[in-house]
Amino acid sequence: MTTNNESKANSQLHVALIEPEIPPNTGNIARLCGATFTTLHLVGKLGFRTDDKAVKRAGLDYWDAVEIRYHRNIEALYDALPECRFLYFTTKAERLYSDFQYAPHDCLVFGRETRGLPEELLRAHWERCLTIPMPNQRIRSLNLATSVGIVLYEALRQISMLRQEP
Repeated sequence: MTTNNESKANSQLHVALIEPEIPPNTGNIARLCGATFTTLHLVGKLGFRTDDKAVKRAGLDYWDAVEIRYHRNIEALYDALPECRFLYFTTKAERLYSDFQYAPHDCLVFGRETRGLPEELLRAHWERCLTIPMPNQRIRSLNLATSVGIVLYEALRQISMLRQEP
């Protein structure tokens, strides 16, 4: 299901959040996706509401400028994006996000703030699991919105989509 205005431009990339729990993280990611013309996919049960009343109360005045699609589960996401290559981001991976060659139609998949992506999903797609390095081992993980920003801008840089729109 698609909501919000379809943009004329498109980054050719997708960001998918699997069962996001924290509204401000999703709001920040939505703003990032809107700013870069990247489609945002919200998958599974959300930890918050996204109806008009909730969005207005949260002050998300840019929400209608973001292409957001909702999917009941990851299989529905896969069915909706048959042309996409899915990349999974986790602190458990060994391959660095910056050592990967991104391409148009990649879907960048991120898990819940508290648990990340399910282990079985990671095991099934281990060759496409990537991580962001964190030299300080005492830090468990980066904020979800920060992680999406780091990876999305690297992917955009690689596919030369960082440009100013008129």
